[in-house]
Amino acid sequence: MKFTRRALAALLMAASTASLAAYPEKPIRVVIGFPAGGPLDQHARLLSEKLQAVLGQPVIIDYKAGAGGTVGATEVMKAAPDGYTLMLANTGVMVINPALYSKLAYQTTRDFTPIARTAMQPLALLVNPKLPVSSLKEFMDYARARPGQVNYGSAGNGGISHLVPEMFKNATGLFMVHIPYRGSAPAFTDLMGGQVQFMAESIPQAASYHKQGRVKALAVTSRERNPALPDTPTVIESGIKGFEVVGFYGFLAPAGLPKDVTAKLSDAFRQVMTSPDIRAKMVAQGADPAFLGSEDFAKFLAAEMPRWADAVKKSGARMD
Repeated sequence: MKFTRRALAALLMAASTASLAAYPEKPIRVVIGFPAGGPLDQHARLLSEKLQAVLGQPVIIDYKAGAGGTVGATEVMKAAPDGYTLMLANTGVMVINPALYSKLAYQTTRDFTPIARTAMQPLALLVNPKLPVSSLKEFMDYARARPGQVNYGSAGNGGISHLVPEMFKNATGLFMVHIPYRGSAPAFTDLMGGQVQFMAESIPQAASYHKQGRVKALAVTSRERNPALPDTPTVIESGIKGFEVVGFYGFLAPAGLPKDVTAKLSDAFRQVMTSPDIRAKMVAQGADPAFLGSEDFAKFLAAEMPRWADAVKKSGARMD
């Protein structure tokens, strides 16, 4: 049987429409490359109930922790591009790890289909509460007068809590010594105990400890002040022009996801993100609602990668 071009185009369009109407027909798995209970897990759980309602199928969260999120990312990369395996990832997994790891199984722009960016995650610059400073400028003066004597802690080499202080050092010319820890909890313990004097950490933990008086928040790294720390100025307000460093959360699928499924998923997240309740709870968790659809998220990732690659290079961090 022969088909005219017009008839063939109509058949392909009908098949595409049927595919879109049918998807999803079974539960959708969201892989997180970190243990349960962390910020990404909280974010996934916040969005999953409303996402289930929009898509009409259960959303199952699957934890594949290991190697800074690379274990989970590698599993998603190898999954079928059918819309039933997604990944919730952050700045570290998507734009830092490709510059940090000398041997990495995936390439962000090659191996994944961006679905939606859902949040931006600012950090707070913190000091030990006994340090005799009450502003970021005073801390800079304090550190400048003691080159090499001020230590800053991080959750580990090459992570965002390591690279943001390195960016801060590069912007200010300060000389501080990096003390890496195995996770943020021991770093916080030593910050509160005075073994390290400075730290950059995500807003939820930072705001909680600040309100308890166990650390002192001097500035936030976003362009605008954060509702969780309303009295804490931004780094830009504190006198460092143009200093805006914010992490992100976003959902991706394996490369090759059909465009109609990509569009349906992206629109589903757009609908979830328009909920005032979701947005309010997200802010309470310390994240800023910041939806981008698939195409804009892809452009965002392409722009972020060289910026963080430069930060990794300047820091000297490397993982094998």
